[in-house]
Amino acid sequence: VQLVESGGGLVQAGGSLRLSCAASGFTFDDYAIGWFRQAPGKEREGVSCIIDTYYADSVKGRFTISSDNAKNTVYLQMNSLKPEDTAIYYCAADHPDRLRTVVEWADVEETVLEVWGQGTLVTVSS
Repeated sequence: VQLVESGGGLVQAGGSLRLSCAASGFTFDDYAIGWFRQAPGKEREGVSCIIDTYYADSVKGRFTISSDNAKNTVYLQMNSLKPEDTAIYYCAADHPDRLRTVVEWADVEETVLEVWGQGTLVTVSS
């Protein structure tokens, strides 16, 4: 069971990036995937998950989550990026009810969800 993120990078404020999370070893029938981020010196927080198309207030209207079941991949389209979006972005997978609960947390320990990707760094310059 593995998740691999890609798509991070350096972008100017107002720019866009699309993150990808490719899953292997399981299908979306059994697990749900969400996005989390950890800014320097801060706790890991939930950003979005495919269930209920949930978004944290800080990204609502700017980020869009989507999935391609045929490719077992979940995407996070990030538009109108701000310097405060700078963070390592992680995707994580767990059973849907668990993921939907945890994604609303502002302080997520890695142990609370079953599978994590390695993270991809997003840096937004002002």
